[in-house]
Amino acid sequence: MSKPFTPTPARPAVITANDLRMGHCVWMRDGAWTADPREAEIFEDEAIADLAMLDALSQANLVVDPYLAEARRGEDGRPEPTHFREAFRRRGPSNYFHGKQAEFEASNV
Repeated sequence: MSKPFTPTPARPAVITANDLRMGHCVWMRDGAWTADPREAEIFEDEAIADLAMLDALSQANLVVDPYLAEARRGEDGRPEPTHFREAFRRRGPSNYFHGKQAEFEASNV
């Protein structure tokens, strides 16, 4: 299991993957998966993140390619992306404005 960095309180992380059936981006929350990145569990401890990654990797019947993604706590305490790739992933496909993109935009107005 490789990870690009070690989560710390200064550099927290979330675990993200793609839903096996639908292909949508999902984020780990309490050992399960959510389509809402704002509900993702934030990991600040390396050992806890490692255990959660093992759990994520064991769910190959549900998700594809789980990995740690660096995040930060927003003003409301919810995770926010620190890298443009993760910001892009949370908005959904960019081919046209529909579904997840429309919902995300409406919730940020």
